Amino acid sequence: MPKTQPTALILTALPLEYAAVRAHVEERRELVHQDGTRIEKGQLPSTSWQVALAELGMGAERAAALTTQLISWLRPEAVFFVGVAGSLKDDVGIGDVVVGTQVYEIHGGKQTPEGFLVRPKALPGSHVLEQAARSAVRDMPDVRAHFMPIATGDVVLADAESEIARHIRRSYNDAGAIEMEGSGVAHAAHLNGQLNALVIRGISDRADAEKHKADASGSQERAARQAAAVTMAVLHKHRPREGSSVPSDSEEGPHRHGDGQATYGGDHIDFRGGTFYGPVTGKQSGGRQ
Repeated sequence: MPKTQPTALILTALPLEYAAVRAHVEERRELVHQDGTRIEKGQLPSTSWQVALAELGMGAERAAALTTQLISWLRPEAVFFVGVAGSLKDDVGIGDVVVGTQVYEIHGGKQTPEGFLVRPKALPGSHVLEQAARSAVRDMPDVRAHFMPIATGDVVLADAESEIARHIRRSYNDAGAIEMEGSGVAHAAHLNGQLNALVIRGISDRADAEKHKADASGSQERAARQAAAVTMAVLHKHRPREGSSVPSDSEEGPHRHGDGQATYGGDHIDFRGGTFYGPVTGKQSGGRQ
């Protein structure tokens, strides 16, 4: 079976986040999953990593579903969600980067006559990727990085005095940033082979009534660039598993190239990790019949 380099899957929600990551990836080519999801796959210079880059849109449920699809298709060794977020701490400023030591789902709980009882759900970020990030940012004097939990909620927070803001301060008071997709990606990575996964967010606003002014100043673009730069530095530090490799593009499963032409891997049975006792009957074919 032809082999290629290990793959890092980098996911974004917004076009400006995608563009910030894309600027680091060379020799890009577009691939299309049979269900229509498009990625670009290319090379991270001076590393053995291939980067598969996807723009998923907003929301944790959407992110979870599409991340599962992409993991099954591409079989990456590491998964990142990269983009912008709002700060939840006075000392986490616009332009800073928050690396998620944990990701919290902030909406879980039970409403009772006594009030809302929080039922916290959290997933830790990958230890090995977090350690690579800690090492990488030491050599990045232009980046102010924070290693702390990130809150995920199906809400754009633009009011620091709102009930949801008070809920976060009361129940998730160690979270440094709030965003909308991280928990979905973290769950998908955990449930699909417990893949190494990390959420990296650049701070574009303070999650308050001044959000629109910060956005208008170009803070989102700056924050996205900072988060992308940290992610690439992590991949320069983090070494793929020894001997790791993935099938070539033609064998990753049914997909279409950017021109819309479908291609398929050869028919095969995969018995990696086990032994098959018995006859196997097959035929040679240039494609599926």
